[in-house]
Amino acid sequence: MDENRTSHVVIHGLVQGVSFRAWTQHQAELHGLRGWVRNRRDGTVEAVFSGPGNLVDVMLKACREGPAGSRVEKMEILARGEPDFNASGRFEIRGTA
Repeated sequence: MDENRTSHVVIHGLVQGVSFRAWTQHQAELHGLRGWVRNRRDGTVEAVFSGPGNLVDVMLKACREGPAGSRVEKMEILARGEPDFNASGRFEIRGTA
């Protein structure tokens, strides 16, 4: 089994108003990841993914593509590290920050 880790990212582009958060939640739950996703007031989407490193990598790759209707211009990785044990047991959509 792959080591658990956490990645905190910000996704830039046409990522609001295109169901990016709901898509991200669905994809993360399919991969058994914990964490959260939210819109930011600057028009980006921010997310934290926590779980087996290989599945976090799969999720990061998926986010670079995004759902239909989105256009991802870039993805910043703010932090990578140990699992985020403060993340709830499920993947949640949080309010705008």
